[in-house]
Amino acid sequence: MLYGRADEQAAIEALLAAARGGRSGSLVVRGEAGIGKSALLDWADEAAAGLRVLRVTGIEAEADLAFGGLVHLLWPLQDRLAALPGPQAEALSAVLDSGRTSGQDRFVTGLAVLTLLSEIGDDGPVLCLIDDAQWLDRATADAVLFATRRLAADRVAMLFGARDTGFIAPDLPELRPARLDAADSGRLLAERGLTPPSPSQIFAESAGNPLALLEFAAAQREHHVAAGPLPVGDRVLAGFRAQISALPSRTRLMMLLAAAEGRGHLPTLLGAAEALGVGLADLEQAETARLLDVTGTTIAFRHPLIGTAAYQGAVLARRVSVHQALAESTSDADCRVRHLAAATTAPDERVAAEIAGSAERARARTAFSAAAGLYRQAAQLTAETGVRAARLGEAASLALAAGHGEQAAELVREAEPLTEDTKARAGMAQVRAAVEFERGDGRAAARLLVEHARSAEPADAVAMVRTGARYAWFSGDRETVRAANDALDGTDPLVRGMACLVDDDFATGLPLLAEFVGRAPSSDLAWTYSAMILGDDTTTRELASAEVARCRRDGLIGVLPQVLHDLAGAQISAGLHQDAAASVAEAARISRDTGSHRRLPRLNAVMARMAAIEGDERRCQELAEATPDAGGAASTAALALLDLGLGRYQSTLDRLETVQRGPLAYTTVVITAAADQLEAAVRLGDPGRAEPAFHRFEAWATAGGQPWAQAVAARCRAVLGDDEALYLRALERHTPGERPFERARTELLYGEWLRRARRRSDARVPLRSALEIFSRLHAKPWADRASIELEATGDSGPAAEPTAENLLDRLTPQELQVVRLAADGGTSREIAAQLFLSPRTVEHHLYRAFPKLGVRTRRELSRLDLGQVC
Repeated sequence: MLYGRADEQAAIEALLAAARGGRSGSLVVRGEAGIGKSALLDWADEAAAGLRVLRVTGIEAEADLAFGGLVHLLWPLQDRLAALPGPQAEALSAVLDSGRTSGQDRFVTGLAVLTLLSEIGDDGPVLCLIDDAQWLDRATADAVLFATRRLAADRVAMLFGARDTGFIAPDLPELRPARLDAADSGRLLAERGLTPPSPSQIFAESAGNPLALLEFAAAQREHHVAAGPLPVGDRVLAGFRAQISALPSRTRLMMLLAAAEGRGHLPTLLGAAEALGVGLADLEQAETARLLDVTGTTIAFRHPLIGTAAYQGAVLARRVSVHQALAESTSDADCRVRHLAAATTAPDERVAAEIAGSAERARARTAFSAAAGLYRQAAQLTAETGVRAARLGEAASLALAAGHGEQAAELVREAEPLTEDTKARAGMAQVRAAVEFERGDGRAAARLLVEHARSAEPADAVAMVRTGARYAWFSGDRETVRAANDALDGTDPLVRGMACLVDDDFATGLPLLAEFVGRAPSSDLAWTYSAMILGDDTTTRELASAEVARCRRDGLIGVLPQVLHDLAGAQISAGLHQDAAASVAEAARISRDTGSHRRLPRLNAVMARMAAIEGDERRCQELAEATPDAGGAASTAALALLDLGLGRYQSTLDRLETVQRGPLAYTTVVITAAADQLEAAVRLGDPGRAEPAFHRFEAWATAGGQPWAQAVAARCRAVLGDDEALYLRALERHTPGERPFERARTELLYGEWLRRARRRSDARVPLRSALEIFSRLHAKPWADRASIELEATGDSGPAAEPTAENLLDRLTPQELQVVRLAADGGTSREIAAQLFLSPRTVEHHLYRAFPKLGVRTRRELSRLDLGQVC
């Protein structure tokens, strides 16, 4: 019977009811030790009629053991692994068999958990109870949280119990059990048959904490913990320590063994006990005092604080001897390492090497956080400074791979003073650079990479310089771009091309980049951003699409958001706004689900450009202000385009002149914005104000040879020279499907020129085409302008009729992705594997989309024009 928990029980019952009704959900029951979290999870277990219950409890001793919690959770489901998609089955097999390796992206394990839970949900609703989540190892916590965030229509309820610190899940709903009032406290004591001499004092000292209430009431007067400044949990802990200290020394030793072992594994405990001269019989008094229970092959403390008290109450020498005995009695190599580390108080290379071996096993299973912690432990027990530095460097690289940038930086700071090895320092510089870039300091990151590249292993040096040049390019650091070129003696076409471009040597730089892109493999980020610098939209889209496909195929979840970001920019250029919105939405979801929150603001610049085209002033301003380079190149160019569309020409000029004086003036987004600048200047009657920027853009367009850029340059010449031949040349250079927004602008300006020349009939053709394109792109200010011009020609007909493509407006970004893949013949399982969703969620999106599209079956989807699948 629970007292004072009606609200909490109602919330949990709603979670269970949702699972029974086909909707997934999650809840974190959070609070201090003893507040009743486990009791609520026990109640949920009893209330889960009709649900399959999977349960695991985090164990403090296993908090650094790779996938320890996930092994316990999934052990009953081993027979279902073979049915998972290949990479997912491989990942979970490695989790359950520490001797196997995964070789996958660390988030594939979470995807596998998601798929597995979803498929179990096909058999009936599921409840996952995860108690003491604050002690889950990080690899388990990451995998379970990834799955939890992506469960939707899967009939799975996730219920966590966690203390106030140690389990970080800010986006999951929380439930904080209330403190018991005096009436409920009295009922609880009466039910347990406890009648303290002074109930009011007990109520006051326990502060509504049920465990404290029961322990204080049951304690003998000499063991009673008086009220004081300590938190309730500390006073309960002190009470347990007092009880344990009154037991015989042999009983205390057995309790210490159980606390140090942590898992309650009786065979291991008895082996260690025999070595220390004690045995199972010595636990009798602890059992009688209800401090622990021995059942079957396990020993369990009645409450985790009892184990904590038993361990903390022992002197160091006794704890060391216990861990030594446990290390010798366990057959699990990783558990042995844990006990060896706890038993070793001075540098010991033999133990350090064993810990490093355990770290490598964790790395092989993609438990990078656990591997980092183990390498750090190994370093602490390493006497030779060079080896110690190397192990700290490994720990730093692994911490970075686990997404713990600040921890990685701390480890590098600890390692650097210990070694003069330049190659080791170069490796550490790569870690520091990655951390600085994530912090938003691209300049610092670039300089670190370029400065240390000469000392790196030859296989790493070129990649370091290329990455450093890219960081420097996008952060406006011309000097480091030039230094990167010098570091490679001007032999690398990518870096040399970038170095030429920062000095406006377009004639040399752009062909070098084109040469580099021409040698591109099927997919690689270096080639993708090179194509972006060139303004080669088609190649950018092809390379990014290939990389997205590779990430989906190989389960590279952590890399995918950056690739989707690049793809979205190319999609906007191609007029595929809904595709871009879908790419950004997926990148944002994955970034949130994988804890990469710093990536989210970088996606805003892409969407700001789209909002500018569509004339959504509020959204454009919000997105531009939220980008990391607020006031910089991409956001300023977006705001300038917004102003141009809304007729605020002076503001357009002011913004672009400011950014052209800034450090990012050489970037493609600034150079190509000269067309906006020129149009604004002409409309203000001051074309000379924009001519220098235009001439620079024209030189860039000529050297780069991109048809769309040459078309825009011809359009600008036509505007300056009032020359119809140049308008016609511009329209000829615009190729179908390439930058439709720019084509429509050319047609609009040409139509306006024809109308001013009193050739109204001729003007209608380009104006109608411009209106159709602007309407399709939802570019309202531009469509309004084209419509007004068209009316001025005497054409009062309706705007362009909606096309089949307008069907896509009815879909959410995720629905759009799902229906495209379904129309392409993908099964729900195949689509789920590509989009990192569960099959049930895929079907949920699919059948929500059917009525929006006016279809009833997958076969009918294939008859619709749904555009490109990426």
